[in-house]
Amino acid sequence: MRKLKKFLAGTLAGVMAVGALAGCSDNGNTTNNGGNSTTESTASATEKATGFYDDVDTSGVKSIYFLNFKPEIADKYKAIADKYKEETGVEVKVQTAASGEYEKTLTSEMAKSDPPTIFQINGPVGYQNWKDYCADVSGSKLYDLVSDKSLAVKSGDGVYGIPYVVEGYGIIYNNAIMTKYFATTGAVASSMDEINNYAKLAEVVKDMTAKKEELGIDGVFGSTSLKTGDDWRWQTHLMNLPLFYEFNTGTGDVITNCLEATNLEFKYADNYKNIFDLYTENSVTDKNLLGGKTVADSMAEFAAGKCAMIQNGNWAWDDIKAGGVVKEEDVKYLPIYTGVDGEETQGLCVGTENYFAINKEVDEATQKASMDFLVWLFTSDYGKKAVIDELGFVAPFTSFGDDEKPSNPLAQEVLAWMAKDGYTSVKWSFAGIPSEKWKNDFGASLLEYVQGQKEWTKVVEDAKASWTTERAASAE
Repeated sequence: MRKLKKFLAGTLAGVMAVGALAGCSDNGNTTNNGGNSTTESTASATEKATGFYDDVDTSGVKSIYFLNFKPEIADKYKAIADKYKEETGVEVKVQTAASGEYEKTLTSEMAKSDPPTIFQINGPVGYQNWKDYCADVSGSKLYDLVSDKSLAVKSGDGVYGIPYVVEGYGIIYNNAIMTKYFATTGAVASSMDEINNYAKLAEVVKDMTAKKEELGIDGVFGSTSLKTGDDWRWQTHLMNLPLFYEFNTGTGDVITNCLEATNLEFKYADNYKNIFDLYTENSVTDKNLLGGKTVADSMAEFAAGKCAMIQNGNWAWDDIKAGGVVKEEDVKYLPIYTGVDGEETQGLCVGTENYFAINKEVDEATQKASMDFLVWLFTSDYGKKAVIDELGFVAPFTSFGDDEKPSNPLAQEVLAWMAKDGYTSVKWSFAGIPSEKWKNDFGASLLEYVQGQKEWTKVVEDAKASWTTERAASAE
């Protein structure tokens, strides 16, 4: 199990390249503070969950300590810390771990007499490693501001990790092409609002394929890139849907459930096949040529207006923008529908490995002062501007004003979908896939399938067998 945890920690650390931008509004209530103490908190669980020490006097705390995860923004955090001290008198000591050395550095720092008061965990697995140090922040203002609370790291009724930067992916569509389609004779839908499940999406896509010359496109979808190394959108990102629905059991965290699963039932294999077939059968490129297609090829097709839809994340905006054809206001998102019951309320696939935790082993006043800093960072005028312009975060907080959204239109779409009432984001369950070998083998099977060299039932059988083998190997 130790190797399994070590593997997932590495997997999660590589899952996400932090994306675009974000910000917030409203001032925090930090006062002049002073001095850390490593005495264990005496607050009861009930007190911790009620206002996060709202009645605790922080006037004696002069400094807090933040251990940063990302070396590339270390200088940015130090500038933010200087501003915070200028405004409040509280010093924020920022130390940054070397790339790939965060867990090692955190272990070392936690053993010192002056440990980090704010640190980062990489999700449910990180929480399991550091749960003895994570305070319950369910009663904090920062948690109240989280736009999609399902993303937080929870255990029982407690909240121990607050997501502070997210990315999302789904089906990107060109609204100008879709508007043109809705105006065609016999169109099977009149607006995107009608497309909220797989059945309707498939009906619209097939009708668009029949009318592709009229619409001026080469295909509805960009090429399904299945060249080795460029198949991650299918063997990882698309695979997230069946994993989420299989392991979102209502008990425990979906990522942890996926991680601990010794076997994959692949209950939603037919749903995966639904959308995968829709992609490949209504594409710019013939199935037999997909083995030579890259992500860059497919993004170039979308950027040039040769197709109406493409599966990708908010990080793809620069590729689209570079094409100079698709207007910013026409870049929109649709969830990846596969035919699962109730998917009408499904949102985008949203995830992160970035969570703030407060060290419960320091005194209550220092815990409160540490949270005050985070609230200030994501709500003050200066803090929100720094988050947007300097840190470059898509921060998932409802405190963002309409004029404080990321400049990246796809990032704006991610935030909008997260904030929609009644919709549930699909967590990044693919973090629990047992190995890179499993992904690569599955990707190879998908290519064989589209080229007619392997039956779908065999693709499913091989995926299930490989899961069992790779999970056992990683647990040794």
